[in-house]
Amino acid sequence: MQFRLSRIWLPAAILACAAFAADISTDYNHHADFSRYHTYSWIGVNAGNQLWQDRIMNAVDGALAAHGWSKVPSGGDAAVSAFGRTREQDTLETFYNGFPGWGWRGWGGMGTATTEVVPERVGTLTVDIFDGSTKQLIWRGNAQNTLSSKPETNDKHLDKSVDDMFKHFPPASKG
Repeated sequence: MQFRLSRIWLPAAILACAAFAADISTDYNHHADFSRYHTYSWIGVNAGNQLWQDRIMNAVDGALAAHGWSKVPSGGDAAVSAFGRTREQDTLETFYNGFPGWGWRGWGGMGTATTEVVPERVGTLTVDIFDGSTKQLIWRGNAQNTLSSKPETNDKHLDKSVDDMFKHFPPASKG
């Protein structure tokens, strides 16, 4: 019995974890020498309200500090900008009862399928890093995640998303 339950619950647990995982992507200028960047200044954060602007700035500051970059008021080797937004996205969920209209060894049954439209709030964060002197974009990170109705949960998702975004930062020089 325990084996059967683990075969049922393990895939469900994996799906639940995947549902809360953020979609992360990064890209960078492959000709930029990231070893010459040690300081950064903020250009600004646009996130709809001051609370989220501060949270985004603090999360990015923490990630950059963990990689040895220091924040300066102005004139940094690099300049950082962040943009956060939320949008509504509809997800279709289909539920079946009975047999879904197919037969098995010549025996089939009637079944029904019900599809519901479930609106979800999705948060997107884009972080751009520019060369401080040339103003050219050298790195971009994007994170997208379904938002919770609880601000504390969203705050944890933000921190994890930013940590994942900067996991392989700075990129190795191709030199």
